[in-house]
Parts: sequence; structure tokens; C-alpha cells
Amino acid sequence: MHLLLCGHGYLGQAVSRDFTAAGWKVSAVSREIPPQAPCPGIDLHTADLSDAASIATLATNIPRPDFIVHCASSGRGGAEAYRAVYLQGCQNLIDCFPGTPLLFTSSSSVYAQTDGSIVTEESPALPDRETGHLLRAAEDLVLASGGHVFRLSGIYGPHRSIILRKFLTGEAVIEEDGRRFLNQIHRDDAASAILLAATAPLPSGIWNVTDSHPRSQWDTYQGLAEIFSLPLPPTAPRDLDRKRGWTHKQLSNKKLLSAGWQPRFPDFLTTARDLANTLG
Repeated sequence: MHLLLCGHGYLGQAVSRDFTAAGWKVSAVSREIPPQAPCPGIDLHTADLSDAASIATLATNIPRPDFIVHCASSGRGGAEAYRAVYLQGCQNLIDCFPGTPLLFTSSSSVYAQTDGSIVTEESPALPDRETGHLLRAAEDLVLASGGHVFRLSGIYGPHRSIILRKFLTGEAVIEEDGRRFLNQIHRDDAASAILLAATAPLPSGIWNVTDSHPRSQWDTYQGLAEIFSLPLPPTAPRDLDRKRGWTHKQLSNKKLLSAGWQPRFPDFLTTARDLANTLG
């Protein structure tokens, strides 16, 4: 079996690790070849997802894939980067690899709920930012082609946790009364869900990918304060300038759990101490 993996960054490297361990051949695509040595079984290629000719050339240079994962990053860019990498990128993959299942890693930010409600795959996804509308447009392309849309919550894992890093460095703040929910997913659990989609296989459609314990800011920071014997962060007004919008919701993973997925890290707080040792 052959995986075409578009995006070989933080999440993509975990995806390629899991697929090769499962016996797949992996062709990983990045705009630039990363400096680290590739893992055995992974062929690295350079291509520009936003360029139809570049992806057409890629299609002639690799064996036909059995599954495609688009987990490339926008590089912290704005609307134009989203349009190029996500919307045009998905269109080019669909055009150049017709009939091959495509999994697109979208974001739970497309859910704009602010009432603290439980959000399932059937809940309205009506983002209030242009970047969110572009993600939804890319999702619609993938769904129309019979593919998978994985709406990931905030990714953390070894060497990466914005919440924990800010807490340990004293930069964290609790917004207002701390009621806003934080939804997170460990990188390795996201990768295992992607492998499940290809090997189970999962039906096409929308899937929320998040851990089993959405926690309020207050609950999260109170837990971290107890674990590390540090004071709670100060309070501050809510940050309405967040790149993907200010939301307050509890993302549900029940659909993915019912399909057989079991997260190794169902609760962020249980991983915090070990995670801190990797942040450096």
C-alpha cells in the first residue's frame, strides 16, 4: 500500500512514522526538503500544492497512491496562503489523482460556537473569519470527491504545547472567569486516527479529532498549578484578536470513538509533566 503524504512537518512526520510501521510505502511531499534525515521507507519529494503543474509532475514521478493525506501547513499565512495551500491544494490533488481517497486535515475553528455547547459533526460550522470560510470551501471539495475531512482541535505533543509553555514561562492569562473551553489533541493520537481512516477504513465524511476531556481555561490552569506547584495565571479580558476567532465550545469525539479509535492521551493534564520535560 502506498501513501501520498502532503506536508511532512510536525504532524506529517508522526503520520509517516505510523504508516511505515504499518507496512505502507510513503511518498512525503514538502515545498522544501527538511534538513533531518528521512525515516526508512519514506521517499521525500518537493512540490507546490498550489501549482497544478507541480502536482501533475509529481503524479508522473511516483507510483499511484492508495490514499492521500493533506496535512500541509499554511505557514502562519493569512487568507491568500489558505486559498493557495488548502483550497487550491485540495483541488489539484483531486484533479491529478482522480479516484484516490483524500483526507484533509481541517480545523475545529470552523465551529464558531461561543456558548460552551457540545459540538458534534452535525453542529453548524459557520466560521466568522475569511480563513475559516476558505477551510470550509476546501472541505466541501474533499467531501464532494468522496474524501475525509478531519477537523482537528489544537495540536500538542513532544516539544510543542503553547498552553503549557506559556504557563511555565509566566505568559499565560485566564480570560475573564476562565469559562472558555480548550479543546486539544495529542499529535500521536491525531496520527493514529489518520491511519485508522486509511486502514479500517472509515467512511468518507466529517470527523472531529480531539481528546476526551475538553477543559475550561480555569480547570486547565488550576490543574497545571497543582501539578507544578506554581501560582495560577492572572486574569485578563478575552482575546478577540485570535487568528482563528474567539470560540467557546466542547468538541465531541464520540463519532470517532464509535468507529474504533482509542486515544493514548485522552486528557491533556495527565501528560503535562512528561510533556514539560520535552519543551526545553
